[in-house]
Amino acid sequence: MKKFLVLLFASAFTLAAFAGCASLKEKPSLTVGVLPDVDSIPLIIALQQGYFEDEGVEVRIEKFTSAADRDSALQSGAIDGAVSDMLAAAFAAQGGFEVKITSLTNGSYKMLAGPSMENSNDIAGRSIAISTNTIIEYSTDKMLEELSLRPGDVSKTAIPQIPVRLEMLSNGQVDLATLPEPLASSALKSGARILSSTDRLGINPGVLLFTAGTVENKFELLKAFYSAYNKAIDYLQKTRLADYYPVLVGQLSFPEGIAEVLELPSYTQASTPSRDDFEGVMQWLTQKELIDNIYSYEDLIFEGLFD
Repeated sequence: MKKFLVLLFASAFTLAAFAGCASLKEKPSLTVGVLPDVDSIPLIIALQQGYFEDEGVEVRIEKFTSAADRDSALQSGAIDGAVSDMLAAAFAAQGGFEVKITSLTNGSYKMLAGPSMENSNDIAGRSIAISTNTIIEYSTDKMLEELSLRPGDVSKTAIPQIPVRLEMLSNGQVDLATLPEPLASSALKSGARILSSTDRLGINPGVLLFTAGTVENKFELLKAFYSAYNKAIDYLQKTRLADYYPVLVGQLSFPEGIAEVLELPSYTQASTPSRDDFEGVMQWLTQKELIDNIYSYEDLIFEGLFD
């Protein structure tokens, strides 16, 4: 009888331990990919300030230095969502991988002339470092248009890795580059000059997106995620950059020593993108024959999180 009771309790303990491990393993969580840009700052702040934890959601941040690597991770299932852009959502849909844009992000992209360019008005025929078929190329074409130039008037050089693009501009290996903040400010400190920016144009194609499965199966988790995200926005609106810039250096590899020159966007509470921004992106993709289908706003954007 004693042996039976020992075995019974041992079995019960083993089952309880297994159940506990399974519970830990199955705890709902979100893994989100970010790039070293200002769009990603609210997520880093929400994590660092404990806002995700306060809302009862476990969020893991995966860092990437190129959009291509981020998109590969999303499609492989390594991450649930990402700080991304409308173009990436359309490309995913085109490839049969369904994602949903859940909110706008606040970013800033600048076209810069390198220190080696004596006449920054002489742009035609110059080489410009970008990442092709991305928010960077879209923004570049829009900025060229504002400067009364066509996309074919410059020689586009594909440099997917953002830090490498900055280095090539600083070293004079390319004449121009389009960079997100904060690397644009880093280039300015090294002698580059701004030619145009998405802020000046009033366009904003940056978004947060998640796989369709995540939106469907983790809806309540996403609601909690955005509650924490909005707390981070409140923090950013009332806190000096100098107070949290060291966190960005450590977590997003932001350059040291540019806090005094970096201009952050006006961060806003989470909301869905405007139809004008969306339709502008779809028109560009169609004109370049990068997608076969013209996706509607409802096809790619999920509007049910902020009701």
